[in-house]
Amino acid sequence: MAQKTTRFALLAGAGLFGLFLATGAWAADVNKLIESCANCHGKDGASTESDIPIISGFSSQYIIDSMVTYKKKERPCPETKYRTGDKKGQKIDMCQVAKDLSEADVKQLAQHYAGKKFVRAQQKFDPALAKKGKDVHAGQCEKCHSDGGSLAADDAGILAGQWMPYLEETFKEYATGKRPQPKKMKPKMDKLDKAQTEALIHYYGSFK
Repeated sequence: MAQKTTRFALLAGAGLFGLFLATGAWAADVNKLIESCANCHGKDGASTESDIPIISGFSSQYIIDSMVTYKKKERPCPETKYRTGDKKGQKIDMCQVAKDLSEADVKQLAQHYAGKKFVRAQQKFDPALAKKGKDVHAGQCEKCHSDGGSLAADDAGILAGQWMPYLEETFKEYATGKRPQPKKMKPKMDKLDKAQTEALIHYYGSFK
């Protein structure tokens, strides 16, 4: 009888373990994760800091892919500081954030932000440069960044309405090779001169 009871307990325990894995019950509390992210990216990912990207409305796949590259340190992780919360002023970077997140954590965060509306930054731009940038985008970027880079479904982030200072830093990372690029993207980026890059940034910044 004792052997049967023990066997049943082991089987029940194994089933419960499988249930935890299947439901992600052992993942971190998503609300706590979101609260931590909000200390830099703002409520629901609608960043009000020009050097921190707006991430609300990004596709879940893009967010997952981004976190994987941070975890592997394949993408630059510039040092910054928490902007709000109990850790305000403390140094942090995205590689530190990503290393402590499980696969389940990342999926929960990705689903949360993908379900939010992208809130375009309100910022000044040069209309003349934006007009030139529109032509550059049409010739070099539209194929992968549809509708002026406004569609999350492209799984390529959202460019239209993104913070211009953040975009400027991103373009620098691509130009210097610090940030890896998709094979299809690199030849096009390599063709862009400084003036065209600046025009593109103003074009994306012109979306309201």
